[in-house]
Amino acid sequence: MKQDYFEEIAEYILENQKRFYRIAYSNVGNPQDAMDVVQGAILKALEHSRDLRDTGALKTWFYRILMNESVNFLKKNRRELLVEEPLEESAAVFEPEDGESEDIGEKLKCLPTETQNIIRLRFYEELSLQEIAEVTGRKLSTVKAKLYRGLRALRVEMEGIAL
Repeated sequence: MKQDYFEEIAEYILENQKRFYRIAYSNVGNPQDAMDVVQGAILKALEHSRDLRDTGALKTWFYRILMNESVNFLKKNRRELLVEEPLEESAAVFEPEDGESEDIGEKLKCLPTETQNIIRLRFYEELSLQEIAEVTGRKLSTVKAKLYRGLRALRVEMEGIAL
């Protein structure tokens, strides 16, 4: 039975590897570092596959591992990240879709990291608010408040650009 969990985890990882990379990249801002974060998260997930009691929670379980790996990477490499050159404009984290302004990705970076992650998980990864609460380890009400405050701040910033 535990072997089935392992296989289901491996299949889930393979099916969603691009999503995981996108989230890691948006957190660490470097392609190679993002790959390291994803690989670390996959390794931890496979090592701890027997800890997963319900495969229904696989999605939030893995996203939590991925987010924790991103945070740990940033903490460990904070000094190097501060002296790195900023990303070129061509290395945008998210490609705009159907009329979406290219400035949204840049404006999103101005928000606190936790708010950025909540917005990305909600709109780019399409997680429910409850799933985001589980991933981030925050109360549902906290996730809602941070999401709506962040969206309000983005709207104000975007309206300022349009004027």
